Amino acid sequence: MSKQQVAFIGLGVMGYPMAGHLAKAGYQTRVYNRTAAKAEQWCQQNEGSFALTPREAAEGADFVFMCVGNDDDLRSVVYGDDGVLAGCKEGSILVDHTTASANVAREIAQKSQVPFLDAPVSGGQAGAENGVLTVMVGGDQESFDAVRPVIMSYARAAELLGDVGAGQLTKMVNQICIAGLVQGLSEGLDFAQRAGLDGHKVVEVISKGAAGSWQMENRGNTMLNDEFEFGFAVDWMRKDLGICLEEAEKNGAELPITRIVNDFYGEIQSMGGGRWDTSSLIRRLTTK
Repeated sequence: MSKQQVAFIGLGVMGYPMAGHLAKAGYQTRVYNRTAAKAEQWCQQNEGSFALTPREAAEGADFVFMCVGNDDDLRSVVYGDDGVLAGCKEGSILVDHTTASANVAREIAQKSQVPFLDAPVSGGQAGAENGVLTVMVGGDQESFDAVRPVIMSYARAAELLGDVGAGQLTKMVNQICIAGLVQGLSEGLDFAQRAGLDGHKVVEVISKGAAGSWQMENRGNTMLNDEFEFGFAVDWMRKDLGICLEEAEKNGAELPITRIVNDFYGEIQSMGGGRWDTSSLIRRLTTK
């Protein structure tokens, strides 16, 4: 069992189980969450301790992981007298699993006195709970090699994509691809039902062919059942797609489908579906 010390900042639907996997893997784990009761609950369910500030959590840790909501949340736990950077020891490595902008990743790396890796994840709540996330990393090779065995406590794949910021840019590609795919799946399933077909049988057949995808395999039937309680929320997807569109304005990429789907998710929010999972995109079609 490892005796390395790790800190985990942020115990949301992703961070809570990720930190749990670190504890189960034998790392001495100290957690911090803005709501202390959540950290106390985590300690009741896992071997580890909790801190009252990000600084306290980071003190003495060999690796400090963060997984919070957005750029502003990230800055709030990184900077200041009680921030992570104030507690990081020499030789530690700071890893951010938040889906944020490439700009904030580069900003933190520039201000950090320890190596920083931006490492957003894909796989959703189920991936975090089952320890099979995909991790997209930006940073230097030496730091990545050092932290990769730790990350693999909750991941099935982790890849270094380039310098700091490359992880966030790769996550943007991931979200762009998902947005178009979910919209296409929504249109296809709605079409099947309006054509009088058995949607479940359609999914069973076409999922084995060229149209097959993770989304179809895992969400096709639940979409037909009008069930949307499976993790990654529309509110968070809109945040992510906003980051994608902002980055595209800078690099000149054309994202017409992403822009349209982002607006469609806005309609879902207006329907009260901000906390529904992203497959709820079909609801705006089936209710018309």
